[in-house]
Amino acid sequence: MLKVLSGNKAAVYGAKLARVEVAAVYPITPQSQISEDITKVVAAGELDCDIIEVEGEHSAMSAIIGASTVGARTFTATSSWGLAYMNEPLMVCAGMRIPAVMVDVTRETPAQRGVSTSRQDVMTVRDCGWLELDPASPQEVLDCVLMAYRLAEDPEILLPVMVASDGFYMSHAYEPVDVPTQEQVDKFLAPVSGCKRTTFTDGKSMQFDVGYSGPNFVKYRYQTMKAIEKAKEKFPQIEKEFEEIFGRKYGGMVEEYFSGDAEIVLMTAGSASGNAKAVVDCARNEYGLKVGLIRERMFRPYPKEELRRILAGKKAVGIIDRSICVGWDCGHLMQETKAALFGMENAPKLVNFIDGLSSMDITIEHVERALAITMAAAKGEQVDECHWLSWED
Repeated sequence: MLKVLSGNKAAVYGAKLARVEVAAVYPITPQSQISEDITKVVAAGELDCDIIEVEGEHSAMSAIIGASTVGARTFTATSSWGLAYMNEPLMVCAGMRIPAVMVDVTRETPAQRGVSTSRQDVMTVRDCGWLELDPASPQEVLDCVLMAYRLAEDPEILLPVMVASDGFYMSHAYEPVDVPTQEQVDKFLAPVSGCKRTTFTDGKSMQFDVGYSGPNFVKYRYQTMKAIEKAKEKFPQIEKEFEEIFGRKYGGMVEEYFSGDAEIVLMTAGSASGNAKAVVDCARNEYGLKVGLIRERMFRPYPKEELRRILAGKKAVGIIDRSICVGWDCGHLMQETKAALFGMENAPKLVNFIDGLSSMDITIEHVERALAITMAAAKGEQVDECHWLSWED
């Protein structure tokens, strides 16, 4: 069924179709619409789900952990300061291998008190142990929520998954969304509907979140790392099954757009990809330039092997970041990609572009300038490694 939905409403449809059993969401801009609408869906009798009213995000994540330990399929959402406030139980959730799903509607963090667009908040928790998917449209938000449950509850994964939806540009953008039927979703999630995981059971003595030290602590850390890496193998399989049932595909961990024969590649994440694709189309169709684009769709685990494969033989890559990696004079995609390509023979030249902070748009003109600078680097010209496109106007 085709509906016109915002990214926030699409997230709620995803949770509803996944038949979540417990939701604990505390409102915060620009996520508040999710907390309001999930409650409305339950109140209308459209979803059999317990809504836990909490006094803040720390309690929301704690409630999700508790509900999951008795076997419930759980859901929450947050943004910016809320994500920062739930940081402690966020790490506990991953450490306990809780297969929860959360939508983070990205927003600037408390530094400079920004109630505006950025991906800074989600980047501050990249080492908490959560898997992360980065959609680029309301349609993909809905689809990623469904795929997140399939991934989180896989018996070989059992880790929480965060879906990072760009605040304002995607959360409040209304677009046509193909809402699948309940029967389709039930079929897709059937392989994990009876997922075997450790849960509290009546009459059985159990312990959760025990304080470990020494070899036991190292063992669980090791197992968690292996499960995170296993997600690289599982996610493409899940997407293939998703395509078979729903007829949509996104390209796996990294979406490729005319990158096969490209000498110059732009790299993006999230909603900035639309304008970047328009620039690539113009460069190829009007000027005959061998330009392509790649979009990072899975940030955790970082798809370093895929990037090394895709970028082999390229001359230069222009990486557009919507967050800053404080202390590194670059953005997070730049830092992660540089690390991923370290030691690669004939690695492409990497050029970083910071843009789209504090509700500033990543415009076509900005992307065109980024492409021009990246092409200059490909020709061997001396260019700065990092450019602030909005500030340099």
